[in-house]
Amino acid sequence: MGSNGIRSIGGIKLAVAVVVGLAVVIGGGFAAGVLGTPSVTGVDNAFGNVTEETTEIHTDIHVRNPNPIGVTAGGLTVDYEVRMNGIAMANGTKSGVSIDRGNDTIPTTTAMNNSRIPDWWVSHLQNGERTTLTVHADVHSSLLGRSFDAPSVERGIDTSLIEAFNSTEDKEVNASSPVVPDPVLVIRETRGEWGTVSESETEIRMSFDVYNPRSVPIAVSGIGYDVAMNDVEMGSGATNSSVVIPPRSEETINATFRLENEHLDEWWVSHLQNDQVTTLAADFYFRIDLSEGGGDTVRVPLDTMTRTIETDIFGGGADDPSGNDTADGSGSDGDGTDTSGTATPADAPGETETRDDSTTETETDDGLLGSDPETDTPSDTPTPTDTESTTETTTDTPTETATETDDGGLLGVRRSGTRERTPIGVR
Repeated sequence: MGSNGIRSIGGIKLAVAVVVGLAVVIGGGFAAGVLGTPSVTGVDNAFGNVTEETTEIHTDIHVRNPNPIGVTAGGLTVDYEVRMNGIAMANGTKSGVSIDRGNDTIPTTTAMNNSRIPDWWVSHLQNGERTTLTVHADVHSSLLGRSFDAPSVERGIDTSLIEAFNSTEDKEVNASSPVVPDPVLVIRETRGEWGTVSESETEIRMSFDVYNPRSVPIAVSGIGYDVAMNDVEMGSGATNSSVVIPPRSEETINATFRLENEHLDEWWVSHLQNDQVTTLAADFYFRIDLSEGGGDTVRVPLDTMTRTIETDIFGGGADDPSGNDTADGSGSDGDGTDTSGTATPADAPGETETRDDSTTETETDDGLLGSDPETDTPSDTPTPTDTESTTETTTDTPTETATETDDGGLLGVRRSGTRERTPIGVR
């Protein structure tokens, strides 16, 4: 072997020794308390591109490295998960991540399979139209042999779709028949409640308090219905039960209607594409038997019942995080309540930097997600409102405050990261 070959082998051995030695020194520095421990200071989420099959969820994990050098030896692994009422909606792992000194952001993108929506819908209704959103993330260093958890994030989301079916306003029912003058009936009150909710269908149980102002009995031989959310057909049909209402008397008509949960993923897409706004519209008709007055059975449409709700699932999507809704008037809905912990990084010099270089990273998911998104297409309307602050103290420098700004929320654009966001491969 020539002298050049010997020198090459010697150089490789020296490089390996330097890397190993550096890893030992860094690990020892952390163990001895000479170097500060990196920490996760916050997590931001936002919806990205929405298709018939998948919903992109962008997650920005904000990391604080209090050391004067970046963390690259051994790399970092990021795990994150988004749950709604305990149902895993999106999760994944990103490996081979390095972070610069000071504040840094690790951007991730995963694709949620929209087939998860029916399971969430069932839990939402069974929980009184309330959803608890939780986001968990941690960063693990193989070099240090430990993980750094992010502050806990929990958010409550409330809706009141069932209110569309509640009314105490008198509504006249006009048959336009020559044998019985209008109104043939007056609906005094309607009440609705969720019935049985399964994977395949959702029941709506309704009661109609109906008054007959005429001098002859009026029979309601059936009620038809057609319910849509954002013009997505959710269910239609008719009941065949008959109720006879005596002259100048009031009777209660009970009926059960059914929505098909197979349409929920299509509705979900419309909800996000409509800036998290949904309008429920319910059209009903009575089949009225006028034979007691010498007439026939006629089909009479009733006034449309509507309810508009607005959600802000990840928070920070509007100036008023409580949202609003209206149902033939005005009301409030979509209330969101946030709770989050506070991260306190270890003592060390701090500074904030950004960088332009890109890193090579690999990502995996839990196999529950949809097809691999080809493009990273967030919404183009940023709506930041939430601000999370982290205060850090060191024995060598004055106290400083690092402020992270939440840009996630109502279809908000994701933060301009310090490195390119690569969608997670899904299988």
